[in-house]
Amino acid sequence: MARLSEYRYHLAALFTVSVWGATFVSTKALIAAGLTPAEIFLMRFALGYLCILPLAPRRLRAENRRDEAAFAAAGVCGGSLYFLLENVALEYAPASNVSLLVCTAPVWTALAAGRADRGERMTRRQAAGAALAAAGMALVVLNGRFVLHISPAGDLLALAAALSWMGYSLVIKRLGARYPASFIARKVFFYGMATILPVFAFRPFAATGELLARPVVWANLLFLGVVASGFCYALWNAVMRRLGAVRATNYIFFNPLVTMLTAALCIGERITAPALAGAAMILCGMWHAERR
Repeated sequence: MARLSEYRYHLAALFTVSVWGATFVSTKALIAAGLTPAEIFLMRFALGYLCILPLAPRRLRAENRRDEAAFAAAGVCGGSLYFLLENVALEYAPASNVSLLVCTAPVWTALAAGRADRGERMTRRQAAGAALAAAGMALVVLNGRFVLHISPAGDLLALAAALSWMGYSLVIKRLGARYPASFIARKVFFYGMATILPVFAFRPFAATGELLARPVVWANLLFLGVVASGFCYALWNAVMRRLGAVRATNYIFFNPLVTMLTAALCIGERITAPALAGAAMILCGMWHAERR
């Protein structure tokens, strides 16, 4: 029964990263409609906060100021800072560079978690599987285009985004043992929204009611806010508690695979033979890392 229960958490992790992989297409559609990345993030997290609020314990509070500071750090690392770094990096570097560097988050998380907690250290089998999945991820992201243009500013910002998600994973690992997943998600949404507000001092919020009333806009915002944020952040926090930071974060290798499939179905992007080979490597690598 315990093993069956753990499989459910693996399925939950796979579902979550599948949804997050599809958010690329939704975000791209919203930017094309006229919204800025900061506006999308604020509305996405606001919807997530409203969805999670009824489910989070009302009377529960952080046990001390140190935990409250950790919640704030999670809201920054897994929210405002992560999304800002990723989106600004796209302005300076090719998307392939950004995708590859952001998806190195599992590697940094494994290294940091292994040093902090001996129980989180990867075995040789897990390391080999993760390496195979990482190589497959690179093939999927490149999608047959084997030319990478070095862009120091953009590449460093993308690497910073990966390290930001690593920080989020480590903070959630510590908090997850003592707080419910829904309560953690509520805190992350609150601090994520609070720390994105200074951005609007430089570029004011300009989304109009007419723009938000368009079906393509509100439908994608509902997907990003209710499903990808409100539901998936709480689910991911529960997965992190059960599987650990390293095993859970390894599922991020699936992100480019899902994005590739979603982009092919929704906006007609071409899938190449190297990308299909990369997809097979991701699946084989994850199976090798997690098999008993």
